[in-house]
Amino acid sequence: MTPTLFDKIQADLKQAMLSKDALRTSVLRLFVSAARYYQVEKSLSALGDEDVIQVVKRQAKQRRDSIESFATANRSDLAEKERQELAILENYLPQQLSEAEITMLVKAAIAETGAASKAQAGLVMKSVMPKLQGRADGKVVNQVVMKLLGA
Repeated sequence: MTPTLFDKIQADLKQAMLSKDALRTSVLRLFVSAARYYQVEKSLSALGDEDVIQVVKRQAKQRRDSIESFATANRSDLAEKERQELAILENYLPQQLSEAEITMLVKAAIAETGAASKAQAGLVMKSVMPKLQGRADGKVVNQVVMKLLGA
């Protein structure tokens, strides 16, 4: 049986503990805890890779929001710590698409839905997001949709 993404993360946690990497250990411990909570919350018998990716995305989003907040509050020390934690989490996300690739998919979704104005952006987002499945940040996709529909 091939190891799941969750198995890999647990093995990485064990390795981080053995190598006394405090930051990595802390991030992965928090992640494992969040993943277990998600498993209980959704009443799952086991965590599949898609479930793990959902939890990683949640954790990464929390870090991005914290970075923004700390930067606004001129706390560059805390923002940098959050950036390091985000970098660790991003190792477990699928390869992110470039803006050019996102633009191409959004153009296809616009053609598919027949959207012509910003008022129909929700329709385009609903069409394109399942195709991206964790490979692009929703905020970036929304910006591309607005740019293309606003033109």
